[in-house]
Amino acid sequence: QVQLVESGGGLVQAGGSLRLSCVASGRSFSTYAMGWFRQASGKEREFVAAISWVSTIYADSVKGRFTISRDNAKNTVFLQMNSLKPEDTAVYYCATDRSPRLSRLQAQYDYWGQGTQVTVSS
Repeated sequence: QVQLVESGGGLVQAGGSLRLSCVASGRSFSTYAMGWFRQASGKEREFVAAISWVSTIYADSVKGRFTISRDNAKNTVFLQMNSLKPEDTAVYYCATDRSPRLSRLQAQYDYWGQGTQVTVSS
């Protein structure tokens, strides 16, 4: 059974940084692309970033501030978030893609973590 467990969320002031981690188990982790999504209160869940074996993609709203990376040996994907803004406040979810290819589409992801709360104060 595939399980994803996120950690690293918390409360930070605007301009600060956080590093989220997502540990995966139950599948051959290195074969698939991985993604981060977020859902702010009262809003739909949205794409943040994704990583394949060799490439990354980002939402325009986080490009230049967030960096996604992975450690296949540890079955872990990271999201380094710098220059945080109050509008980054959300529950952040990691997910595994159904294929090795990058995608911004939630339907392309088949397993999801429980989420970790990130709150950025102004």
